[in-house]
Amino acid sequence: MLEFLYSTGCRVDEVQKQDIEDINLEDCSVIVNGKGAKQREIYFTTECKIWIKRYLESRDDSCTALFVTETQPARRMSIPTIRHSLKKLASRTNVAVNVYPHRFRHTYACQLLDNGAPLEFIQGMLGHEKASTTQIYAQLR
Repeated sequence: MLEFLYSTGCRVDEVQKQDIEDINLEDCSVIVNGKGAKQREIYFTTECKIWIKRYLESRDDSCTALFVTETQPARRMSIPTIRHSLKKLASRTNVAVNVYPHRFRHTYACQLLDNGAPLEFIQGMLGHEKASTTQIYAQLR
């Protein structure tokens, strides 16, 4: 889940709504249902693909959600559970900064900017309707 957040820049509610069928491992892409019921296609890294594949192979449930709880029966992770999981992971690894899902979105946008991606491309990848919203991310680097 961490690699997925980092590699896609998805909002936490978008991650929470992801289904396995939305993932295309061959193309390293995912169809995201964003704000305002708008769909967009996002690409993720090969490393993310490897982690998703490992994660899916380790599951033995029939839940359609991409990220599920460890309880039996497995259920779609809630947004608070996703947040809690990230905090727990950060504390186990002694990460000093506050870790939360939106931080990964900012990191994703800043890395695209640092690697020369045009603002319009980043806007599309983040699912922003207005360019001014994307510019906020550029100013936060």
